[in-house]
Order: sequence, then structure tokens, then C-alpha cells
Amino acid sequence: MSEQSVNEIDKKETIPSPPLELDSELVLEPIPEQPQDPNKIAIEERLPEEIDLADPELYFNRELSHLQFNARVLEQAMDENHPILNRLMFLCIFSSNMDEFFEIRVAGLKSQLEYSREKNGPDGMHPKKVLGLISEHAHKLVRRQYRILNDIILPKLATENVKFIRRTVWNEKQAAWVKRYFRDNVLPIISPIGLDPAHPFPRLANKTFNFVVELEGRDAFGRENGLAIVPAPSSLPRLVKLPDEVCEGGDNLVFLSSIIHAHADQLFPGMTVKGCFQFRLTRNADLEVDSDDIGVDLAGALRTELQSRHYGSSVRLEIAENCPLHIVDSLLKQFDLEQQDLYRIDGPVNLSRLMAVLELVDRPDLMYPPFSPGLPRKLASSGGLFEAIRQRDYLLMHPFESFSPVIDLLSEAAKDPSVVAIRQTLYRTGSRSPIANALVEAARNGKEVTVVIELRARFDEAENLALASRLQDAGAIVVYGVVRHKTHAKMILIVRREGADLTRYVHLGTGNYHAGNARLYTDYSFMTCDKEIGDDVHRVFQQLTGMSKELKVKKLLHAPFTLRDRLLEMINREAENALNGEPSRIIIKVNSLTEQRLVQSLYKASQAGVKIDLIVRGICTLRPGIKGISSNIRVRSVIGRFLEHTRVYYFYNNRNPKVYLSSADGMDRNLNNRIEVAFPLQDYKQTRRVKKELEYYLTDNTQSWILQSDGSYQLSKPRKGEYRSAQRALLSELADNTR
Repeated sequence: MSEQSVNEIDKKETIPSPPLELDSELVLEPIPEQPQDPNKIAIEERLPEEIDLADPELYFNRELSHLQFNARVLEQAMDENHPILNRLMFLCIFSSNMDEFFEIRVAGLKSQLEYSREKNGPDGMHPKKVLGLISEHAHKLVRRQYRILNDIILPKLATENVKFIRRTVWNEKQAAWVKRYFRDNVLPIISPIGLDPAHPFPRLANKTFNFVVELEGRDAFGRENGLAIVPAPSSLPRLVKLPDEVCEGGDNLVFLSSIIHAHADQLFPGMTVKGCFQFRLTRNADLEVDSDDIGVDLAGALRTELQSRHYGSSVRLEIAENCPLHIVDSLLKQFDLEQQDLYRIDGPVNLSRLMAVLELVDRPDLMYPPFSPGLPRKLASSGGLFEAIRQRDYLLMHPFESFSPVIDLLSEAAKDPSVVAIRQTLYRTGSRSPIANALVEAARNGKEVTVVIELRARFDEAENLALASRLQDAGAIVVYGVVRHKTHAKMILIVRREGADLTRYVHLGTGNYHAGNARLYTDYSFMTCDKEIGDDVHRVFQQLTGMSKELKVKKLLHAPFTLRDRLLEMINREAENALNGEPSRIIIKVNSLTEQRLVQSLYKASQAGVKIDLIVRGICTLRPGIKGISSNIRVRSVIGRFLEHTRVYYFYNNRNPKVYLSSADGMDRNLNNRIEVAFPLQDYKQTRRVKKELEYYLTDNTQSWILQSDGSYQLSKPRKGEYRSAQRALLSELADNTR
């Protein structure tokens, strides 16, 4: 990033004020607790020795905490310090997040009830109670989402000459153009379905866009008065840009829903359309590949399961706000849903599709300015990446620093005649990505290429199957990890012949090998040729691709074997130091924190006097601020321009700090049911650097939400002239740098 661009950003006051109130409704309200025995003393009033650290009162509900994260994302659409198109993006991201929340989390709770497999979490709340509370809070959030869209975002865009033209205000030229568009592009491919005994209700796929139409009159076969379903073809764009000749200037957009609604009568000639109402059905989209039934063909089992993903059990119905009650009730009955599963919508039923605005509207002035990621001088000016990494380890932080060295390392290895083997794990990357291209080239050049692809990376399964086929066709060896454990570790191992020796070059990261994500997510990349780390990574790959007893690793922490227990040991060591009067400190930055033993260990450390700072972007079941239990624990969530994705574990370790970076969050699945690694920073300068970057987050007072002991989140309020943003500081310090 140029000095001028950095200065321009610094001059702009990024001062997120508290969420602008559309009404008095509290959005980030406390997480409800289980009703307590009236004869039981409140946990805040008990002595520490009287409290069992497994007491449900010490834990927030996982799903409700997840919903609160989505609420914090939604509030970014209210933050006037984000450019208006970025605010629209946050609204779309919230919509997409809620889709996945219903597809996976709500669907899972419903399945527990359906199959009588109810299981209370550490908070002790029954799934049925959780579903009721989710419905209550989700309805509030969705109502707020559409008020933000209709009352703030769309009017603000209109003042910038980006207009969404509703059918009720089309002028004569616009109506004529839309009519031709409908005739030429929509009518030929749309298939209305009248409902009667010969035309049963169609099987609608997950999240497809549909209309329910109420008809009056008698058709050519004598059928009269009824309902019809009109599925909107997925091939049609959900937003259409009107040509300049029918508008007065600016960018003018029309919703596909408006186009179909305005011409619904043409779909049913001779009938009277009494009403046309858009709706969308959300289904269970969690794949259930049975590890005991798949034999040796995980890919085949997954392909079969993918076919049924679109037709899982119903979990949510979104429908136009003005749809008559008798039609709504008919649809609820058809989809076997209850009233709490119904969401009446005042606008388009799928706001995530509004992301198309960014492609249709060329208005860079309404978005964050682009920047050039930084690149350390020695890495850029060396005689090649292998030479640079031989001289020292490199630590990069994306997106502030470039992801290109990771791609270049693989590309260089693919061409280098001295490279004899490449091994890599892939979780999300894309079948035609630069990473995939480099691996294909390496295999075609005769390298021994072995790739561990996690086929079950949620919603990337089909892409990963395509990637596996492409790599196999190129001659690479492809394996799918371990059946009952997802491979989530991010590792590259390159073996290079140098004289009479074989040298191992390693890349380890906290995020996926996805160039697009590297521009949007904050993640660390670490490159080294340290012999012991190379040996460790080699052993982890041996376990992934072969079959062996647990192999001891020297420097890495390896889930599900050593990572959790070593983290607990380091937490306990800080507690011992505090009890012995030694200085102690713990800082953990993760996406989510739910693992009960980890939480209990942090409670004990807090009781011992350890100062603990937790930077938890999303779900946090730990309850801070309880006297005698967690009074030394502070929890904050930072939500900003980039998605926080780094995982860092920092321990003061009696003046000899230990820092581990990892692909693993503090969750049950990461520590107990996945293949994960955490890697140490061995260079003092790198350790000090990461500590400094953590402090940026701990002192952020513009995009930090502080978790309260009642489960509510409060947005930090900076004093005038004391505005601190972690992401802005990192952007200024690392982007386009020549260190």
C-alpha cells in the first residue's frame, strides 16, 4: 500500500458509534439461562469452594452464542464508518450466516428431537428450550435486518445514484423494457405448476426461490380456483440492471421477484391472479456419511450423500410479509413446520443474493479502497524462496501481507529439478486455484506429489471431489485423511535434494490454502526449513497417509493426541506460577471457545490469579466476570472489515513466553475429533511481534465487543482522539511494507 493511501486511511476517523437504534429493541441481549431452583443460592453469591466448575450456570449455550455472533455481524451494516457497499455486504453475510445456522445448527437440534436423541450441553439447556429461544431471537434479528435494508441501506444507496426500482414505481419505458425482458428471458424457461391431484406439490430443493400464486377462475380442463407454485429458475440472475436509455442516470436495478410478480398473469392465461407471494424453504443440509458403512470408498459415499443434501428435512419457511394466513398455514402443513419456523419477510427472501450488486455496479468510491499486501524485503529480493527460507524463518500475516509467497513456493517447487516430493493438506482451495495448478504441474513434472484432501469440508465437498479427480488424473496420489477425523491441519512439506542431503521445507498456517480467503481473512503463514519441525510434519503425514501407531513429534502439538493436553498443561503452569507469586499471563485468540475441559482450566487459572485475555470472534461458552471464578478473565470479539481467523495461544511462561499458532479453535471438534497442528514460534522477534499484534486487538476500542457476565455484548466506546482499530493498525504497519 502506498504511503499516500495509508495516510488517507489514517486521516479518516474510524469511530464506530454504538449501534444506531431503529427502535428500542435490544439486539445483543443477554443469553437466557436455565430456570434455577429458587432455593439455590445464585452463583455470584457463592464462595468459590462451593462452586462445581461443571455447574451449568458457568456456561453459555453454544447455539445462542453463535446467534449473537451473527447479530454482531449484522450491526456492521449499521456502522457508518464502513463504506455503504461494504455495509450492504455485511447485510448479505449475515443472511448467508443465518442460512448455514439453520441448515446445520437448527437442523441438528430438530434431528435430536425427531429421533429422541436429546443431549443437553454444558449449559444444561434442553434442545427444545434452545429451539424456542433461537426462534425468539432469530425473529428479532431478521426483522431488524430488513428494517436496516429498507430504511437505511437502500435509501443511502439511492442518494449515491444506486437505485433499486420496485415495480410499483416503474415508468412507462421501464415497464416496457421489463416486459420484453420477461418475454425473452424468463417466460421461455419458467415452469408454473398448478396444484391438484394430478399435479402434487413439487419437491423443492433447499433455499430455492419460489412463488406461491393464488388463482381464480376455470382453466381449459375445468379446474377452478386453486394454488400454483412457480419455481424461479436458478439460471436467472436475481438482480437485473436496467439500461441507461430507460433511466435518468446512475445505476438502476430490478429484482427478479418484481419482474415475475408483475407478469404472473402471463403464466396463467385466462385465469385471475389473486395474489403472488415469494417464499423460500430451508432444509437440513448437514451430510450424514456413516463412517461404519462407507467401507473404503469415502468419495463414493460422499457423492451419493451430496445428491440428497438439497432435499433434507424442512427447518425454516421464509415468505412474503403480505401472504394470506390460509396460504401460509397450507405451506407450513406441507413442509411439516411449526409457527416458530415461519419468518415473514419484508423484502427479497434471500438477501445474500444482493452480493451481485458488487458485480453490476462499478462504484469503487462506495467501497474500501484497494491496498497492496506487504512483502518482506528479503523474501522479495532473494535468489528464490528456498534460498530465502534457508537463511531464516518467515512469518506472514494475511491479508495485510501477501499470500503470494505460499503460491510461489509451490510453483517454484513444481519446476525445480532438485525437488523430489511434495505433500500437502487441502481443506478449502478450489479445483482450479493457483495452489491446485501448482500441484498438477508438479505431478506432471514427475515429482512425488501426495495430497490429503478433506472431502467433508462443509459446503466445499463437491469442489474437493473435483479437485481430487483433477490431481489423480495428473498422477498425484490423493488420500482422504482419516475416516472418523476431519483433516483440518494446514501443512505443506517439500523435500529437496541439496548435495548429498535431503532438506525439508515446510509451510504451516492458521487458514486455508485459498487465495480468495487470504484477501478477506486474517491468517498467519509460517515458512521454515527447521529440521525438527520438518521431521514432525513428515511424521504427521505418515499418520495421515499410512497406518501406524501414534508417532511422537518434538515441536508440534498434534490433535487429537497432544494438542489439548499440552494446552491444559501450559494453562496450569501459568496458574502454578501465579500461586507461587511469579508473573503470569494468558492470551488466546480463536474463532470459538467451547471445549469444557479447556474452559474449566481457564477458570482455575483465573482463580489462581492469572490475568487472562480471550479474543473470541464467534461462539464463547465461557462466562467471564464471575467473582472468585472468572473475575480475571476478559473476553472480546473483534468484527471488522476482514474476518478474524488467526488462532494464537500465548503463555507468559515465567518471562520466557511460549507462542503457538494453530489451525485449531478451542472447540470439542478441533481438539478431540480433528487432525490439527499447532506450531511454536522459536524466534524471539517473531514471538514479540505476535504479542504486539495481540495487543492491537486488546486495545481496540472501535470494533471490539466486550462479553459481559450476563451474556450480553457491549461495543467499546472510544473517547475523542483515542480511536484504536486493530485491523487498521495492522493494515498501516504491514501493507506494502519493505521490512
